[in-house]
Amino acid sequence: MFDVGAFTSGLLTGLREGVEAALIVAIVCSYLARTGNARHFGKIWVGVAGAVGLSFALGVVIFATVGSLEEPYEQAFEGAMMLAAAGVVTWMLFWMRRQAGSARGDLQRAVDRVLTEGTAWGLAVLAFTAVIREGLETALFLVGQATVAADGASGDAGALAVLVGALVGLGIAVAIGYGFYRGSRALDIRSFFRWTGVLLVFIAAGLLSHAVHEFVEIGWITVGTGPAFDIGAILPHDTGIGLFLRAIFGYTSSPEWVVFATWATYVVVVLTLYLRPVTRHPAEPHPDPRQEPTGATPATGA
Repeated sequence: MFDVGAFTSGLLTGLREGVEAALIVAIVCSYLARTGNARHFGKIWVGVAGAVGLSFALGVVIFATVGSLEEPYEQAFEGAMMLAAAGVVTWMLFWMRRQAGSARGDLQRAVDRVLTEGTAWGLAVLAFTAVIREGLETALFLVGQATVAADGASGDAGALAVLVGALVGLGIAVAIGYGFYRGSRALDIRSFFRWTGVLLVFIAAGLLSHAVHEFVEIGWITVGTGPAFDIGAILPHDTGIGLFLRAIFGYTSSPEWVVFATWATYVVVVLTLYLRPVTRHPAEPHPDPRQEPTGATPATGA
């Protein structure tokens, strides 16, 4: 049976992360076109292809490694990987929150430096470094989601559903990036990132709590391991809506106290910090190098 929850989880991740990468490429390409350097587009695609290929290879290696381990090393590795995925996504959310207002200008200045101080092939390196961060984050996050899905009732079919959803999300992200390049403003990018970021907070919370559950199972955590509650009779996590919520947000109908406390603390703290208003500091004006500062002593020739 096709796991709709796992598919949706992968789609949300692929869409959010893919849009970030697609917008980076669109900004660089639109700036090249506007400055008469569209002939260098091919070098951008070389860098993008390299970043995508490396990210995919890393994801395959990590997922294969998880499946080849025996207990309790498998649970320990899964827990550590999910912990790392939640940490990377949390960092990414706040990094994007801070950089949203200056990303375009930073990229354009980077393109100028490459074209004036380096070689045109430096554009491939620029595209690679800009996309690889998003790609590695996406690979790590998706492997965490696929591992959770594979542990559920759907088994390997759940992991496959995560991958299919991610590919669909990435395809939509490419279309959004192309529309941005062509000048479309139908999508409010700021609102898109804000609300998909909220969803990622809950997805990351599910990964974090699942990591804690793995550590409880192998005895690394021994405090608060009793059941906090059991609502399996109302909303079981292995069928229907509960299975859908488990695939996306790591829901369980009978969490341990330490697992539930971890999930609740993460959601409250991170969501509060993420949704607070961003303080924008006005950029300092750059002085005209042709003008001397007030009160400066004019230089005299020898």
